Amino acid sequence: MRLARVSVDILRPIPVADLDVSARVRRPGRRVELVTAELSVAAEPVMQMTAWRVAVSDAEVPAVPEADTPPPLPVAAEPLRWPGAHADGYLSAVDWLPVRGAPGILGPAQVWARPLATLIEGEPLSGIQRCLLLADSGSGVSASLDIRRWSFVNVDLTVLLHRHPGGEWICLQSSTVIDGDGMGMAETALSDQRGRVGRALQTLVVSGR
Repeated sequence: MRLARVSVDILRPIPVADLDVSARVRRPGRRVELVTAELSVAAEPVMQMTAWRVAVSDAEVPAVPEADTPPPLPVAAEPLRWPGAHADGYLSAVDWLPVRGAPGILGPAQVWARPLATLIEGEPLSGIQRCLLLADSGSGVSASLDIRRWSFVNVDLTVLLHRHPGGEWICLQSSTVIDGDGMGMAETALSDQRGRVGRALQTLVVSGR
């Protein structure tokens, strides 16, 4: 089975505290299966996830890659700065190499990133773990409004993968659109150094600080 789609609903802010994770196969099958998981604090759910896993084909299916390709990985770049953001924790646990745009520059952005931390002590991150750790950053790197004046929190994250990523670096080519009624959407093309691997979508709730 290969992970094809992950959909996460963020029910409330995730505290820095002991977290309980439960997971199960909701719908088993030979060709597709549905997996669900829940993150909770003191028995209170804070995040829910569903994921479709698809069986690898026995036949040699002709590959049809996406024509659009990611920008080359920069040899060197200025460190990514996040004006008005808390720089410790997640932001400092990732290497960021901007290609075009940055959080200090409003609008679409292209950024290569590499997580530095591990999820389980002693186990290296897989390509798909790296991709899912970074996919939620699309709305941040492509911010359309000044983070010091506006909050644009995502209530969900959906990641669709047509190929499992490899290597340490993941490219985010992101754009954010916002309507005057306070709703928004961030869309991110996800790539590794071989090419495109999938897409990520986030629903944004926009409000003044």
